[in-house]
Amino acid sequence: MWGSVPQRNKNFTGRETLLSELRRRVTSEVTAVLPHALQGLGGVGKTQLAIEYAYRFASDYQVVWWVPADQTALARSALAALAPRLGLTVAPGRIEDAVAGVLDALRRGEPYRNWLLIFDNADQPEMIREFLPHGSGNVLVTSRNHRWQSMADTVEVDVFRRAESLEFLHRRVQGIRPEEADQLAEALGDLPLALEQAGALQAETGMAVADYLDLLNQKSAQLLAENPPSDYPVPVAAAWSLSVTQLREQMPFAMELLRRCAFFGPEPISRDLLILGRFVLDSPLREALADPIMVSRAMRELGRYALARIDNNRKTLQVHRLIQKLIRDELSPAETDLIRDEVHRLLRVADPDDPDDVQKWPAYDNLLPHVTPSSVVESPDPDVRRLFNNIIRYLYNVGDTTGCIESAELALSIWGKQNEAEPDRNTLIAARRKADALWSLGRYEEAYESRRHTMEQMRHTLGPDDQETLFVTLGHGADLRVRGDFVGARVLDEEILARLRDILGDDHADTFLAANNLAVDYELAGDYERARALDEKTLQDRRDFYGRDDDLYVIFSLNAVARDLRQAGKYRQARGLAEQAYQLYQQLTEQVLPKNHAWVLLQAKDLSVARRLDGDFEDALALARDTHQRYVENFLADHPDTLAAAVNLGNSLRRIGSLEAAAEIIERSVEGYRRVLITDHPYTHASILNLAVIRRQIGRDSGDMSLIEDSKDKLEEALAGLDRALGADHHLTLTCQSSLAAAVADLGDVERARELDQETLPLLTRILGPEHPHTLMCASNLALDLRLLGLGRQADVLASETLARYRQALGAEHTDVLEMARGNRLDFVFEPSPF
Repeated sequence: MWGSVPQRNKNFTGRETLLSELRRRVTSEVTAVLPHALQGLGGVGKTQLAIEYAYRFASDYQVVWWVPADQTALARSALAALAPRLGLTVAPGRIEDAVAGVLDALRRGEPYRNWLLIFDNADQPEMIREFLPHGSGNVLVTSRNHRWQSMADTVEVDVFRRAESLEFLHRRVQGIRPEEADQLAEALGDLPLALEQAGALQAETGMAVADYLDLLNQKSAQLLAENPPSDYPVPVAAAWSLSVTQLREQMPFAMELLRRCAFFGPEPISRDLLILGRFVLDSPLREALADPIMVSRAMRELGRYALARIDNNRKTLQVHRLIQKLIRDELSPAETDLIRDEVHRLLRVADPDDPDDVQKWPAYDNLLPHVTPSSVVESPDPDVRRLFNNIIRYLYNVGDTTGCIESAELALSIWGKQNEAEPDRNTLIAARRKADALWSLGRYEEAYESRRHTMEQMRHTLGPDDQETLFVTLGHGADLRVRGDFVGARVLDEEILARLRDILGDDHADTFLAANNLAVDYELAGDYERARALDEKTLQDRRDFYGRDDDLYVIFSLNAVARDLRQAGKYRQARGLAEQAYQLYQQLTEQVLPKNHAWVLLQAKDLSVARRLDGDFEDALALARDTHQRYVENFLADHPDTLAAAVNLGNSLRRIGSLEAAAEIIERSVEGYRRVLITDHPYTHASILNLAVIRRQIGRDSGDMSLIEDSKDKLEEALAGLDRALGADHHLTLTCQSSLAAAVADLGDVERARELDQETLPLLTRILGPEHPHTLMCASNLALDLRLLGLGRQADVLASETLARYRQALGAEHTDVLEMARGNRLDFVFEPSPF
């Protein structure tokens, strides 16, 4: 398995002692478990040594993977790209989970024990330490930073030994005499990068060594007298200067191209990206870049003089960071500004301008290494800033939320200072995307405050009907739902949907999104019929818009309708649609969609609930286990969707009688909701309801009345919380009140149980309808209360009517129907909906 290792250097010379020493340390029992670092000054050939090691010993490894380590985002991306090669399936938008999965797989040695990861140009050890895997494989780092000596088994890489310099020059320059090679090596300090420059120039021009040495001495003296370089050795600067002089004389266009490459990152630059200059650069570069023959010749010249490494297979060129620095240092401030602006234009024209389209992600992956080194964020050009915002969004989409926040904060720190009085459009978009990333990390309070402030600024600066303002307001609705303000979210989303319909029309993807969110608001309010009507309209609208039933968004809406039906008590019909949605998603996962995509997992969880409520406990539990495991592996442990999957698993375990296991997982869910949501959030109280129901069952089965007493106390606490948060006539509140009635009945206070059930039943009848299973459960329990109080005739009438309706609603063989017929008390529990 071979990942992005650069081409082997055909002129690689010597270094046998270093290679042997590195191999000995890598295979030694004493040092094999440590990372290994090739450390030395710039230009001594650390990267070339790592490349040669990878090729020479490739047969000893099952995986050889190259990781550019000078930018955190590049390191994350390279490691995440290894995930599918290791057989790991990670949902798109979960790059950090992919990295974690890769590091864990390498640590365990599954499926491969023999692996080599090479972290190139890791000059900030603290920045990449978290990415270094442990295990049975090997880690190799190249770096100029001596701090690696305290963190890794370090091999010092110095300049060539003289014999190696002579061998290199004899291979590179045909006919050079030993004494000439010795003089040249002495003059260049045996520095590999300088020798490569000198060798290429003489090989291409036939210049005599004596003439070259004269020019080299003159140029070195001039450099030392005028502007002694501090970041690179004088021999490199002098050798480079001579090569550049020759290139400028032979082909000025190649020199101009090299100057532009100096402002990209030191990673490979796509040739196609440079050619885009024919659309955006000024004459004469525009015309030269439009000529394929001229471009090919320029590339060839840069390679001939060893000023760039050309990879014809990948159609890229790469310029050493020292050469980039040398080029930039010779430019005037005005030339620097001009060329940097041209590079920004090249990057901007290469931007697909749609980071939400998965098909465009490879293009952004190619742009990412060059955005930071070229200082894109410092450009005042609105179009270039739009590119940077698209990179922020791309990082968010691939799951690099940390990188997304860091990039957004960088943009805000620079752009905000330039627009302190009134932020411009791009600044506000960066702020919105930062809030999105904070939300996805579970930093809900920060996201709420950030988004609310941004929303106010957008309304003032862009206007209330601007698309960006509407987008940030949609996000604010999610903030409100997480805070438990379901009513506020509904009011907001009703307003947004009306505006989007006025501005974009009914037949627009963003309008569908807003309609979906409003349906979620109706569902959370317990208004299931209204949610279903809106979701059914959105489903039909999306079918018409996308023209197919197996579109990702169409299936999402199909599942939303299934969930609405389930909430409305139509379990068999809901399960039928949910099974249909499940099969459609499975077909997509076999073609283009990862099996752990967030929507796929949400739908699988919903199907598990539908199967359980339809009475199919075993299949429901199997799917609940699988879905919860995949959530845990691919999402944050405290993400609301992961917690919802845990609640579903606990509810499924309860139905098969595994009460202790159910109580354990529900208790963890309660603590998770407490950590990530506000203290008084309805979901926290509702999950306590579920825990109390299980505890009551354990107490009843074991005869431990203290457990039932504790259950009652928890239910009273949860009921008070739900009453405060949602009101006395909300479905969740009434669910809790019914469960409290069951607990007090088990404790012998049947009169209070009857009072609670008699209060709950008409409210459930009004809200859910007389045929809803929850209404019928409450009626069944009330019949039991009446019978225990000696009111047999009333109990018989109510029980008979309820059982008939129950059989009609769920079928005569449904478990709950049979339980009622046996005279057992029934429970209904909380099933969390997505925010």
